[in-house]
Amino acid sequence: MTRNFNTYIENPAVDYLRELCLREGTLRRYERGEAFFSAGSVARYLGYIKSGTLKYVAYGDDGTEHVLGLEFAGEFVTDFPFSLRGQKARTSVIAESPCEIYCVSTAALADRLESDPGFREIVMRGTEAVFSTVYDRYVDLHCKTAQQRYNDLISGYPDLFSLFPLKDIASFLNITPTHLSRLRKKHLTSGQVLFYIC
Repeated sequence: MTRNFNTYIENPAVDYLRELCLREGTLRRYERGEAFFSAGSVARYLGYIKSGTLKYVAYGDDGTEHVLGLEFAGEFVTDFPFSLRGQKARTSVIAESPCEIYCVSTAALADRLESDPGFREIVMRGTEAVFSTVYDRYVDLHCKTAQQRYNDLISGYPDLFSLFPLKDIASFLNITPTHLSRLRKKHLTSGQVLFYIC
């Protein structure tokens, strides 16, 4: 990756949460296809990803999987901040590759939230950072064309296709796999033309 895929990671409050996970977390392993948490249940952990990739998914009424987010090593995975309030997750998080994740109990963090004003401030800042990341993507979904969203994605994260299947990337961009294949072909062709012109 050439820059942070999930911009929330750039928020200073995240440093505290990273240190917390590394200091107090238990290193757990998840196999490809295993759920870190599932929709309809309260997420049990805040996790800092040591290795591997995961995807946030929601399911349509017909069972179709929709990829809402992607997470990488050096980032976090949780149902933030809802799990700290004991609320059930609306999405599931599935390991796309074998993962190692430092996990801290959300129940323990919820207790800390009640007793530690400094921690409440960290959670508030972290929540704002996550909201900003999600909101930027929401705006892009409505204001940019599929081609623009693809170009932005591939220019910042050229190795994404080696980490996630085409169908997941298409779902994340809210287009069909066929449309994504056309965009990739067009991008590669235009890149070759530019190469020969230079």
